[in-house]
Amino acid sequence: MVITNNDITQKTYKKLSIQVSLSGLSFCVFDLLSNKVIHTKSIHFEKNKVIEEQLWRTFVDYTILTKSFDEVMVIHDNNLNTFVPTSLFDVHFLASYLQYNTKVFETDFFTHDVIFPYEMNNVHVPFVNINNFLLDQYETFEYQNANSILVRQLLDLSKNKEDKQVFVHLQKEHFEIVVVKNQQLILFNSFQYNTPEDFIYFILFTCEQLQLNPETISVQILGNCVEEDPFFKIAYQYIRNCTFLDVSNKASILDVSSAELRNHFILYHS
Repeated sequence: MVITNNDITQKTYKKLSIQVSLSGLSFCVFDLLSNKVIHTKSIHFEKNKVIEEQLWRTFVDYTILTKSFDEVMVIHDNNLNTFVPTSLFDVHFLASYLQYNTKVFETDFFTHDVIFPYEMNNVHVPFVNINNFLLDQYETFEYQNANSILVRQLLDLSKNKEDKQVFVHLQKEHFEIVVVKNQQLILFNSFQYNTPEDFIYFILFTCEQLQLNPETISVQILGNCVEEDPFFKIAYQYIRNCTFLDVSNKASILDVSSAELRNHFILYHS
């Protein structure tokens, strides 16, 4: 969805993407001529402090955010979402799709992202207060849910692969499991975790529910995870074919490392 204010700005050939959650934000600047990432930063928000105040402080501390950009993409990083096939989708009943997997209120604002070309929509609840703050900063911006980008990209990667693939996107305090087969979404779910044992339990439980054998299924990990991480080590211990997602081609194009691209997978694919 696009939010706009007024005027058309002068061309800068720069794009800004901001991925924001209640615990912090990350942003990057793309050079639209070279298609490379030229700046990336992550900021942690303090708990129990007003989000708008911390956003204001971020814009004061990082003046690059106040420059002009040809495009601004805002990514709402939350799991207040659900994927609905186009054949079952009715824009007049957005709240009804979410009521079974998240707590919704009559005052919530609901919207949806079209997951083109996959014949489905991601119904979600954006951070309205964050959009309102950013509307004061930028003349126009587009926004979408983080999981729209994640699922679309993983579906792209599954083209012509007839075996089911499990992707695990690890973030601080929560992770997403996406199961796909040749551009078909089999499962999407998000889990809260505290320990490596929580992490592997949910992965193995998901495999069991889908009748996927940990001895044969391919599990690819992306997000905030490195080889020395206890979360990767425990996954590698229990799953025979557990690897990091190979992103070397895209990383080379953007001029970033593979580890950076996995960590900022959603941001860099926005």
